[in-house]
Amino acid sequence: MTPQRVFITGASSGIGAALAARYAAEGATLGLLARRRDALDTLVAGLPHPERHRAYSVDVRDHAAIAAAARDFLAHAGGIDVVVANAGVSAGTLTEHAEDLAVFDTIIATNLLATAATFAPFIATMRAQRTPARLVGIGSVAGIRGLPGAEAYSASKAAVISYCESLRLEMRPYGIKVVTLCPGYIDTPMTKVNTYPMPFLMPVERFAAAALRKIAGGSSYAVIPWQMGVVAKLLRLLPNTLYDLAFARAPHKTRQPLP
Repeated sequence: MTPQRVFITGASSGIGAALAARYAAEGATLGLLARRRDALDTLVAGLPHPERHRAYSVDVRDHAAIAAAARDFLAHAGGIDVVVANAGVSAGTLTEHAEDLAVFDTIIATNLLATAATFAPFIATMRAQRTPARLVGIGSVAGIRGLPGAEAYSASKAAVISYCESLRLEMRPYGIKVVTLCPGYIDTPMTKVNTYPMPFLMPVERFAAAALRKIAGGSSYAVIPWQMGVVAKLLRLLPNTLYDLAFARAPHKTRQPLP
């Protein structure tokens, strides 16, 4: 298979770093974007053929900076095959606390708006290439039904799922696949702060391997691990009355300010 050209946001740790490692092992040329320059440099140095890859220290809320990074990577790689809008943040939020509105802003801007800003600079090139390409949005099982104490995070991920569905229809005439991946509980720095049980917790390396298979196959939507996919389907079917009884007292994420 021809080595791919892959651009990943939120690449410095967790799911993004694991995806980068898997793609690099397959010979891909990578554009890796995240806020932390030191973590990006460490990641790139440990990948096969580090000279192939580009690292961009960018906050995904800066849409102009994402576009500039995209232009640089397209020039470097000569095109694009896969774009993974993976950057995301999570924190507990409670609407009655006025100070949490700033956290809402950060979560929506990072998880939702940055997904569109990440895809936008690559679409024209993908259309012109007339070769198979993938736009990959990272949703979450938390976006399937709203979770107590996670109003902002659940809303942002539900929006990512719906946004990617709309975009999938728009991209269909051009042969561009839009893949929505919904992780369950994955063992990453984001979940390590959780103090409650996490069913079907999955090592991030196993998630990355499964994700690459779904992306390569052009899956429109996938929950990983599959066990959480079964749970997700059941949650969709559960009447509100029963859902409320089951989840009203579910554990809350910790409230915290975000940069």
